[in-house]
Amino acid sequence: MRMLCPVSVVETTLANLSETGRSRRECVMLWLGRREGEQVRVVDAHRPLQTSKANMFHINGAGMAALHQELRRQRVMVAAQVHSHPMEAYHSRADDEWAIVRHEGALSLVVPNFASNTTLSNFLVQTKVYRFSASARWIEVPQSEVQRTCLQIV
Repeated sequence: MRMLCPVSVVETTLANLSETGRSRRECVMLWLGRREGEQVRVVDAHRPLQTSKANMFHINGAGMAALHQELRRQRVMVAAQVHSHPMEAYHSRADDEWAIVRHEGALSLVVPNFASNTTLSNFLVQTKVYRFSASARWIEVPQSEVQRTCLQIV
């Protein structure tokens, strides 16, 4: 399944990640979207209530309740999660375990260096993209295949 994400959502996501990153803390943003046949159209970047440190983020019960309320209000699903790491981009064991999205085809994107030097123009170069498989595993999508198979910035 391919995801179509507007430029404005990527810009909002990067602004939030880098703002929190200036305090040397991770941040997570959730891309909310709607299925359209064989693709998902992202319609919003949602910053859930969260606590974070240099190497982790956590969405507590109140944050999850507010997220569910927002999903109902907009009639959308969490299509992808995007979060920052302090250094290199990779899907850690904690990322695997605590992922918010867990449906087949869901995406988890990891932005390096607290998104300090990530821009719209280099977003897909710097960011690692992982897709949730039918076998319930996060599989890295090779950079050369990202735009063709799973994520297009529109």
